Amino acid sequence: MVLTQDIDTEILPLVVQFRPVIEMTDDQFGEFCQINRDLRIERTAEGEVIIMPPVYSESGEKNFNLTGQLAVWVKRDGTGKGFDSSAGFTLPNGAVRSPDASWIKKERWEAINNEQRQKFASICPDFVVELRSQTDSLKVLQKKMQEYLDNGALLCWLIDPIQKKVYIYRPDAEMVCLNNPKTLSGEPILSGFVLDLSEIWD
Repeated sequence: MVLTQDIDTEILPLVVQFRPVIEMTDDQFGEFCQINRDLRIERTAEGEVIIMPPVYSESGEKNFNLTGQLAVWVKRDGTGKGFDSSAGFTLPNGAVRSPDASWIKKERWEAINNEQRQKFASICPDFVVELRSQTDSLKVLQKKMQEYLDNGALLCWLIDPIQKKVYIYRPDAEMVCLNNPKTLSGEPILSGFVLDLSEIWD
């Protein structure tokens, strides 16, 4: 029954091909995003521009809860910088991605010059979270999580409120799937951070 629901509600993002007619530079892509600032836009390593639909209101509330918990820990911990879903990053493979929540070690963030910080900074976050909404394809999100890992992320969480599952990705380790966990520990990458999933599952 869950599979049927996923098929009925899943909405694939719009993929716009520019190559080989137009080869957008990083700055041009940044300007394209600014001109279309009301759209949620990413770019793949192959240069495809991905335009994603806005999430439903309930998914937005869940993501707000997730980001809020991370923000409280980031302020208390002080060893890194946290980002919400509006932040874009240029990964080493050239893709520009905007995870639902992310965190970067302070020393890595401070190594980036101010000019780069004003753009889609050329860095892969150390920690990323993607929260699946009712319109998201699970396979697409799983592929994205592997991309983060391949580009240097140390810990990736894919949280699926639809099936109440969490997929955990770490370098040099098998992906772990947890069924209906109550909490998630960020150890050892996010020392002391524990995500309460109760409001995300509800």
